[in-house]
Amino acid sequence: MRLSLMLFLSVASTSLFAQKEDRAIKDVINNFFAGMEKGDTVLLKSTCTEEPVFQTFMANQEGKMQMYTEDFREFVQFVGTPTKDKFREAIEFEAVQTEQSLASVWTPYKFYLNGKLSHCGTNSFQLVKTSEGWKIQYIIDTRRRGCK
Repeated sequence: MRLSLMLFLSVASTSLFAQKEDRAIKDVINNFFAGMEKGDTVLLKSTCTEEPVFQTFMANQEGKMQMYTEDFREFVQFVGTPTKDKFREAIEFEAVQTEQSLASVWTPYKFYLNGKLSHCGTNSFQLVKTSEGWKIQYIIDTRRRGCK
């Protein structure tokens, strides 16, 4: 009986820790998009490491799949530049995998420009756990048109 109780408590505490880590990881990703949507570069930068990598894998004008790498500093500058356009990326957390200091998150998304669906795809985030908490180190996404 005592062994069963200890085993149960051990499993329960591990489960609660995993839920807490998942919540912290999701909060970082949600804050990334909140910063993007609000044009808040301080919030946006707070979610990432010093030198994150942003890449997109999508079809070029000829329809050939190609990798594009975006400069983080240029992305931050773009987000912080006042514009009449409104951006919103609606994501779903499909999978969160963690191991002590590394997390991988899969989020299908739909991107809206001024309230209209622009494109969709999937984001793959790689996060690392720093002394300040979880930070985004790498994002790769796909982009396609004709989404519903």
